Amino acid sequence: MSSRTLLVLLWLQVALGQTLLREGPRPSLPDLEGDLLFLLDSSGSVSYYEFSRIKEFIADLLRPFAFGPHDVQTGVVHISTVPTMEFPLDRYLSSGAIQNAIRSAQQMMGDTNTGKALSFAKEMLFSGQAGARADVPKVMVWVTDGFSTDDISQPMQLLKDMGVTVFIVSTGRGNYLELSAAASQPPEKHLRFVDVDDLTIITKELRDAIADVIQAKRLHATHISSSSFRLRWPNLLARETGYYVLEYAPTGDPRRKLTRQLPGYHQSIVVSNLTPQTTYEVALIPESNERYLPPQNTRVTTLEEAISPAKVLISESKPHSVRVSWSPTPESVSTYQVMYGPLPGNSVKLVEVDGSLNSTVLEDLVANTTYLVTVSAIYKSGKEKALSAKACTQEENSKIKHLRFKDLSPTTVKASWEPADGNVLGYHVRCRRQAGSSTLLSISPQIHSVLLSDLAAGSTNKVCVKPIYNTLQGKGLCRMVHMQSASATGGYRHRQSV
Repeated sequence: MSSRTLLVLLWLQVALGQTLLREGPRPSLPDLEGDLLFLLDSSGSVSYYEFSRIKEFIADLLRPFAFGPHDVQTGVVHISTVPTMEFPLDRYLSSGAIQNAIRSAQQMMGDTNTGKALSFAKEMLFSGQAGARADVPKVMVWVTDGFSTDDISQPMQLLKDMGVTVFIVSTGRGNYLELSAAASQPPEKHLRFVDVDDLTIITKELRDAIADVIQAKRLHATHISSSSFRLRWPNLLARETGYYVLEYAPTGDPRRKLTRQLPGYHQSIVVSNLTPQTTYEVALIPESNERYLPPQNTRVTTLEEAISPAKVLISESKPHSVRVSWSPTPESVSTYQVMYGPLPGNSVKLVEVDGSLNSTVLEDLVANTTYLVTVSAIYKSGKEKALSAKACTQEENSKIKHLRFKDLSPTTVKASWEPADGNVLGYHVRCRRQAGSSTLLSISPQIHSVLLSDLAAGSTNKVCVKPIYNTLQGKGLCRMVHMQSASATGGYRHRQSV
């Protein structure tokens, strides 16, 4: 073989390899069915470089999926001042078309109104006009820099209440407490923190986690609770060609077997009135008039009847501590984990409390600060239930220290004091004269002395200084001042009030 021929063959191999890279591999995850929506932060808080990296991440994440009306459908919504749909769920039915559409998306800029985008996403995931399907799993992936200008808790909870599984990918600046409360539970499976340059690290594990949710080409259970689960299966029987027989019973107890007959067009059913923490053997038997179809089987274990803290109360609020209480306290709880951190901020602390207790005091807090507190009940089975509340520490309210007086004349003294702690807005100085009217002076926080005049010679007067804060008054200090008579010489006498 000549060197020229060898070079040609090498060039063809390189060209073929580049073509394969451009086209991407064939879908390797064909047995999935679900509506998958991406909530993409397209606001001005994200740089152009970050936005480009995130688009590549999403395109690579979707590469192995098979798309179509009976497979996966995907769409993209931009987070901006006003939420914008890049493309609906049913527009693109091939991997190549979706790759091109994602890479062609343009950043919207504007404000980060994530709450509005979540409400928009809910409508899109359940709207036939946007291509949503009624009986398939719903998944939303929110890619964020962790910043939002509006409230996300209520629209996010509504999405989850409607059965949407929420995955969150934060590029490292998000508040862990807020995002872990927003993601589907448990957060370790649904929340990822990663630098924008390291997104490829989480691509496979996030893809596998999504695939676990939308696996629909076999009999399987979703929405498992302590007393029910939903069964889903592929379309095995055409309409009017047969029916299904569903059988289920606790493992090892066939006497408790229940049987139901379902029409041939059904592909899901909710099985309820089940026993908590029990494994059920489930068989779906297709009865066809045209051909034999083998039964499909699965095994489902119901969850422990876990109760989340129904109420979290904040009491005994002080500048540097608060008491957190909750109820109820079931015997099956092993421990309670109390996570807390300031808002905004990324500092998170964890306190573990014995499962028999229902309160704890959080200490070493910052005065005049709002904290997000999450109480998680950790059951002996490993299951977790959580509830969050906000706690506000009081402002510092130190009392005045070292109130002193300097005699300037028989009728005038200078009162001075050391600055009070905390965010002082000012001081009130009240002088109650033995002879004459009382006066109340308002002093700016930078001034720590005042002249008191028109005091009668030889009189005894009461002077009080009190610091003023935003929500409450601090504790003042009062002292008695005795003025010398006009004929006396020397200084003054004073004594502290009881």
